Amino acid sequence: MPTIYVLNGPNLNLLGEREPDIYGSITLDQIRDWCEADAAELGLEVVFRQSNFEGEIIEWIHEARRQAAGIVINPAGFTFTSIAILDALKTFNGPKIELHISNVHQREEIYHKSLVSRTATAVMAGFGALGYRLALRAMKDWTA
Repeated sequence: MPTIYVLNGPNLNLLGEREPDIYGSITLDQIRDWCEADAAELGLEVVFRQSNFEGEIIEWIHEARRQAAGIVINPAGFTFTSIAILDALKTFNGPKIELHISNVHQREEIYHKSLVSRTATAVMAGFGALGYRLALRAMKDWTA
């Protein structure tokens, strides 16, 4: 059964509370529940994590090199600032989906230049929390 790492960056632990007009009312725990249920249905195993710390996310990417068939990553604020996360993702040879809940291209200019996109297999933005479910379906096709 292929394992997909679903990694979430800073402040995503506040989903449902933080700027619900942009990110919606669904919590990260609800998204985790969806991902775990969808993964079981799709014949995938999911490792779902969130951290506000860049180094911890990098360690998980390193771990995924040995254990995962694919990575779905919502790097949140690190999308635009972390060369270290970019470099870690470059070492992962499987498919990588960069995911954003909001359509970052409709937002302020600061959100338009992703470093992570340089290594992502695909980028998903603007699907809301549903993006996680869509990303797992794409991973199922890519890792079959």
